[in-house]
Amino acid sequence: MASGFFVLLDDIAAIMDDVAVMSKVAAKKTAGILGDDLAVNAEKASGFASSRELPVLWAISKGSLLNKVIILPIAFLLSAFFPIAIIIILVLGGLFLAYEGAEKIYEFIFPHEEPSEGITEETFTEEEILALEKDKIKSAIVTDFILSVEIVIIALGTVIGKPISSQIAVVSIVALIATIGVYGIVAIIVRMDEVGFKMIQHSKKEKSILKTIGNILVQALPKVIKLLTVVGTIALLLVSGGLFVHNIEFLHHLFPQLPSILKEFIIGLVAGFIVLGIVNLFKKIFGRKAH
Repeated sequence: MASGFFVLLDDIAAIMDDVAVMSKVAAKKTAGILGDDLAVNAEKASGFASSRELPVLWAISKGSLLNKVIILPIAFLLSAFFPIAIIIILVLGGLFLAYEGAEKIYEFIFPHEEPSEGITEETFTEEEILALEKDKIKSAIVTDFILSVEIVIIALGTVIGKPISSQIAVVSIVALIATIGVYGIVAIIVRMDEVGFKMIQHSKKEKSILKTIGNILVQALPKVIKLLTVVGTIALLLVSGGLFVHNIEFLHHLFPQLPSILKEFIIGLVAGFIVLGIVNLFKKIFGRKAH
């Protein structure tokens, strides 16, 4: 009886070792998309009043966890019984990401008359703040859903052929790490200025290391957010282009002489502006009908 129990423990330990090794491989494979996920979500989680940053980020994080709960079982079922559906979903997701990236570029070139100070009580009423927060949270969760699909599919691709229990364990671990890691870092980024202010307040000397670091953090946050806005936009186009190139045979063999990163960016950009043009056309048509 005792020997059987210890054999069972050895088997469990061996399985855990295999899962740890496979999880490490899957994490490496998804590292690129996790970097894109971080850039995109940091940009989307910024621009709120200081007191609202963490509540908003927590709402997005909960939405991200719910996304994973929805995606994981569907991914396992589709992978087993209807694998072509995964490609269709990835391509549709790529179109949405490309549209978001192209829309950001379009708005930069042709800016709308909107306040740029951020969502604060000085620029909006309380009702408007709540409505804008809700819209930004919804947008962030939708984008997270698409990025999460790719993370899950890439992780799943590293354990195809393994026992289903190992697949579930590995992909679930990667999905959980993706959520905790990405939004943990995002939380640190959006709270940089608050940490900087506290360091300045606690500094008793006019010229001290604490105060210097605090000033650097306060001054760096707007620049980091602007940088993340640019990086996030590029990431959206790269991710979408990668989805098209890896899942559409024609695009995979198109322009073989180009570096893959440049090829994916161009394809994502072109696809994004095509979708943006179609969406804007529909808006004009239905806008006229509404009037």
